[in-house]
Amino acid sequence: MLVYAETREQFTRDVLSNRIENVILEAFRFRLGISTSESEINSWRNSMQYVNNVLMSADIAADAGVAVEFKIPLTSRRIDFILTGADEAGRDSAIIVELKQWSDAKATEKDGIIEAVVGRGWHELTHPSYQAWTYAALIRDYNEAVQADDIQLVPCAYLHNCADGTALKSEFYAEHTDQAPVFIRQDVERLAEFIKTHVRTGDRNKVLYRIANGRLKPSKNLADHLASLLRGNREFTLIDDQKLVYEHALSLWQRAANGRKQVFIVEGGPGTGKSVVAINLLVELTQREKVVHYVTRNAAPRAVYESKLAGTLKKTRITNLFKGSGSYTDCRPNMIDFLVVDEAHRLNEKSGMYKNLGENQVKELIQSAKVCVFFVDEDQRVTTDDIGTIDEISRWAETLRADVHTGNLTSQFRCNGSDGYLAWVDHALQIRPTANETLEGIDFDFQVCDSPNKLQDLIKEKNRVANKARMVAGYCWDWKGKKDPTIRDVAIPEHGFAMRWNLDKDGGLWILQPDSINEIGCIHTCQGLELDYVGVIIGPDLVVRDGHVVTDFTKRSSQDRSIRGLKKMAKDEPERANEIADRIIKNTYRTLMTRGQKGCYLFCTDPETSEYFRQRATRMPEGEAHAERYLKVAEPPGGEPGWQ
Repeated sequence: MLVYAETREQFTRDVLSNRIENVILEAFRFRLGISTSESEINSWRNSMQYVNNVLMSADIAADAGVAVEFKIPLTSRRIDFILTGADEAGRDSAIIVELKQWSDAKATEKDGIIEAVVGRGWHELTHPSYQAWTYAALIRDYNEAVQADDIQLVPCAYLHNCADGTALKSEFYAEHTDQAPVFIRQDVERLAEFIKTHVRTGDRNKVLYRIANGRLKPSKNLADHLASLLRGNREFTLIDDQKLVYEHALSLWQRAANGRKQVFIVEGGPGTGKSVVAINLLVELTQREKVVHYVTRNAAPRAVYESKLAGTLKKTRITNLFKGSGSYTDCRPNMIDFLVVDEAHRLNEKSGMYKNLGENQVKELIQSAKVCVFFVDEDQRVTTDDIGTIDEISRWAETLRADVHTGNLTSQFRCNGSDGYLAWVDHALQIRPTANETLEGIDFDFQVCDSPNKLQDLIKEKNRVANKARMVAGYCWDWKGKKDPTIRDVAIPEHGFAMRWNLDKDGGLWILQPDSINEIGCIHTCQGLELDYVGVIIGPDLVVRDGHVVTDFTKRSSQDRSIRGLKKMAKDEPERANEIADRIIKNTYRTLMTRGQKGCYLFCTDPETSEYFRQRATRMPEGEAHAERYLKVAEPPGGEPGWQ
């Protein structure tokens, strides 16, 4: 998505008139539906002056294309600056520039990681060259126009405030600086020559338009590429905080080798790449000949991964790589080098079918390994048994005398890369107030359906593309047809609608089976996995009354083990029982509504609830006077000049 897009000539006018930051901000608010910090606005004011000086020095054509804050499709990341045109040979070209305000930098011993002062102190950050080339790689991976039209993507980094490039240009980072050269304050002439080499003439072939409007290739699904990853192939480009977490996790082995346990707690919401980073750690550590297990409490992801690996690895090896969280009740201390614990928020206290084994899964995991990496999203705890909180993990780490490290994943890859959609879901479900009260400016396909039949039709239509669309629902109907496909459990008589829950024969593989398009899944068959499109039925356990989201666990099926114990608790501690139930029900629908990479379609059994979500999903109609300036990008090639 283009935020600010102009010709080089107009960009220069905006800079020289001292209004560039205001023009970008206006476009930013309209395009993304949000504002931004004063520091980012100041960075536009500062950086664009320097960039314009370079463009003027390079004598770049007036009709070259300029984009600022280009949002990379299917992610939440933005590219600082793009210049488009053609090189000397006439090849279409786009220069991707990562801009930094840093005045100094220090090298580290971690691949692609450098230290710089941001805010009030030194922080580890991705090297700007690594950042630039990974952003270019993402566009190349997902944009069919770039591939089909052979558009040249040329990444680089420019640190206009930095006078000492010793660390940035260190031989240690050569792999990344070779792919994306880094330029510092005194490199204006070098940068100008670099730019002239790749953009010699203007953007007469509308490269900027073609990149912004190019058809997107399907985004990669982790399960589909697992076997290739384990063969050592690079399938996913780790960006920004994903790279930081990955490299920090790898660095902990040296500390553990000195005799001290290491615990790394990584927070990340839906779609931030927790599982991608976890699997990449599994692959790398296996290649380094460490004893490493990938651990999840939820059986569905393990079943899917094991299914995808069938025939490529021996069954015993697959079993040794992927473990349930209850596998460590009798494990000797420090027997395992690394445990990579995905969906750690789903950990239980006791293990076994009857919850009668072990003492505490968090304790047993930390005790069993020299290094434990826990990936956590506390807002995806969806049963009364889920104990995987940051406090719980930290408590046991301290008890077992382990060093504790923390990290965060924020780069959004699901929900079309929309942080705004996730914030909107939290606001709409009244989990927490956010600035995203509507879906205005949010690039995600969300629709409220008038009937479950319409929902089913939409999901079946989307599923024809890649078998990656499914219907799910809150567990508000009994699972009578567990083994009988003739029983249609989820019945909504007023709409003449009835479908069956998933059959138990598929277990955790439900989401993969082609026939499961005719079934409805629940939280237990889809958590930890992702779809292209998800259709969600909100049952009577969550309704809206006079603008307030009201939850009622008694409307859940009595077969739902996620609310086990609440009925008894409600007699003794009604307030606590209702608080726990409210969290579980809201977290359940939050998780279901964020399974889709591209879209979510919603039906609510309660009409007032449907109207509530419909009103909050409202977007302003396009075509208003203040918006017209930013809509020309939709013009096809051959239209009037202008990149707005």
